[in-house]
Amino acid sequence: MLKALFSSKTRVKLLGTFLMNPDQEYFIRELTRKLDEQINSIRRELDNLRKIGLLKTRTRNRKKYFYTNKEFAIFNELRDMFLKASNNDSELIRQITRLGEVDLLILTGVFVGKEAAVDLLAVGELDSEKLRKVLSENPKDGKEIRFTAMNKRDFLYRLECKDKFIHDLVTDDKVIVAVNKLKKELEKERA
Repeated sequence: MLKALFSSKTRVKLLGTFLMNPDQEYFIRELTRKLDEQINSIRRELDNLRKIGLLKTRTRNRKKYFYTNKEFAIFNELRDMFLKASNNDSELIRQITRLGEVDLLILTGVFVGKEAAVDLLAVGELDSEKLRKVLSENPKDGKEIRFTAMNKRDFLYRLECKDKFIHDLVTDDKVIVAVNKLKKELEKERA
């Protein structure tokens, strides 16, 4: 899918490497070994990504290191796209959306490799017991998926009250927003 959107296989590999590991730095030879690509194509694509502003460079010990510019205008959107495309959880997301009317589905915690109070937030008209069953049948990396489910009215109320739990989830750049029918409400919170 991403190869169709991006013309170069090397660029897709580099984007995936930098977007999935935004705190890492890499030098050219390290990337050629890691991605099993020719050094010239790595150099060309790194230069392209640097020119558009997604990557920055720094020199240390006479080596040029490349790292992700987290302030890049569409960094979060690109990262979300790569997370969704590389995420093997699309079947789980499909199963959850079949359980009822899902207005918002946020994946965090074990889905994005970070500590969090929950791993999944489901907002909408869902049967919590059916959701519990689906999640227990689909553990993530051998771990039980911790979730919170609430209806849209309760979610919007908690959003309006600046509930810390909800606020932290919707403003976190590292979460995966798998379903979002509440864009306007969330944009107000992020502003």
